[in-house]
Amino acid sequence: MVGVQGGVGAPAHPPHPSSPASLPSLPARPPHPSFPASLPGLPAHPLRPPCPSSPPILPGLPAQPPRSSSPPIFPGLPARPPHPSSPASLPGLPARPPHLSCPAFPPVLPTHPAWPPCPYGVCENLRKLEITGVSCRDVYAKLLHRYRHILGLWQPDIGPYGGLLNVVVDGLFIIGWMYLPPHDPHVGDPMRFKPLFRIHLMERQSATVECMYGHKGPHSGHIQIVKKDEFSTKCNQTDHHRMSGGRQEEFRTWLREEWGRTLEDIFHEHMQELILMKFIYTEAPNCLTYRRIYLPPSHPDDLIKPGLFKGTYGSHGLEIVMLSFHGPRARGTKITGDPNIPAGQQTVEIDLRHRIQLPDVENLRNFNELSRIVLEVREQVRQEQQQEAGEGPASPQEPQSARGSDGSLAEDSREPGRGVAAAKQPASSGQGQPFVLPVGVSSRNEDYPRTCRLCFYGTGLIAGHGFTSPERTPGVFVLFDEDRFGFLWLELKSFSLYSRVQAAFQNADAPSPQAFDEMLKNIQSLTS
Repeated sequence: MVGVQGGVGAPAHPPHPSSPASLPSLPARPPHPSFPASLPGLPAHPLRPPCPSSPPILPGLPAQPPRSSSPPIFPGLPARPPHPSSPASLPGLPARPPHLSCPAFPPVLPTHPAWPPCPYGVCENLRKLEITGVSCRDVYAKLLHRYRHILGLWQPDIGPYGGLLNVVVDGLFIIGWMYLPPHDPHVGDPMRFKPLFRIHLMERQSATVECMYGHKGPHSGHIQIVKKDEFSTKCNQTDHHRMSGGRQEEFRTWLREEWGRTLEDIFHEHMQELILMKFIYTEAPNCLTYRRIYLPPSHPDDLIKPGLFKGTYGSHGLEIVMLSFHGPRARGTKITGDPNIPAGQQTVEIDLRHRIQLPDVENLRNFNELSRIVLEVREQVRQEQQQEAGEGPASPQEPQSARGSDGSLAEDSREPGRGVAAAKQPASSGQGQPFVLPVGVSSRNEDYPRTCRLCFYGTGLIAGHGFTSPERTPGVFVLFDEDRFGFLWLELKSFSLYSRVQAAFQNADAPSPQAFDEMLKNIQSLTS
């Protein structure tokens, strides 16, 4: 109500703050932002009502800043991090876990720890969730939390062949990728991989499991988590695995994908039998059981970084081997195998206490000369083992092969760790010696390095078909560089070349060295 003059002696009501005659010490009130512009030819209304969102301007106080949707910033406190779906985070502040930043995520369940800070890329797909009508709570409770135990590396139970499965979160999917070696004998090529199953939560209120095997697209599947380190998959529509051309078309397609060859390219009868046997075992699996495997732990004193390698195994093609270090020894465990040496067995074992000094190139071409050197080291190892057991002489004779040209020890270093430390020095400095395969030694891949850094005595596991009469035979471990090594099988007169698997795996580290050793024992006992 507009003030009017009262009775005699009553003071006049002060003018409206928006009038031109405001107090000289107070600024004029800004116009209401939602008030329309004045009509043409008419001045602004002097008694225009104040903005309801702006408090009255008190003498001596600055005008309050306009309201915003962000909370007020208190002095001394950092700004609140943005919502995880925001395209950019504040510099210098780590991302907040989704259950703290996103109100749609459920609170931390009392029975299990907080989910790590969005390590699976789900927060980047929140817009897709809004489109499909699936909430963050559903993704967390029905997908991530329910299937969290199957993330990581696994070995399928496929007879003696094994395999390498990597289960990852990819956007709003959990996908199981089967990793396959490159086509024989190209050991340096990258790994191949194909999806076996996927789990997603897009349009339904429960996670959907789909089998990805075959050439007819995704179809119904089932996953059963047996226990923490074991789960199984089942295909509910096996007709999707079949081809219109029957088993012959399926075999030719599998042969082209698995080996990169056609049936007409394989002339060796024994190799044809091996390939046909593998096709029967591995093609169109309806039910599979998977057991967890870990990557080997690393130590600064290791000769090279442990991990997964691809290796050549004659007519069996390329296989995946895990190299790990155990004090003065290194072991190569098969992740994929064959009917002779199945997956899970230790294919090679390297004695890092017994370094072998190779002869010059001309003498190295002589297989008998190399055989003599290796057998001398084997005799030394045998005597040392007898001495440790209290059955042999007190001081075993040192083999001539362990000495250099001046008669001094090349680097026998029987003390654990001493040989590895001494070996790492020339290995890291890039020094090497010429290397050629002796005449008569076969190799699937002739493109092996012609310079090596170090050589050690080792043993390789050989057996008959069906893992019959297994025995360890002497050989030479040849280190070329950080990503390649070889093993010369003395009795077989064969050479295997290994190249590192260049892939990053998540959720694959062993919780402890003891857990890794236990895992090795478990996968070995399954095929013993």
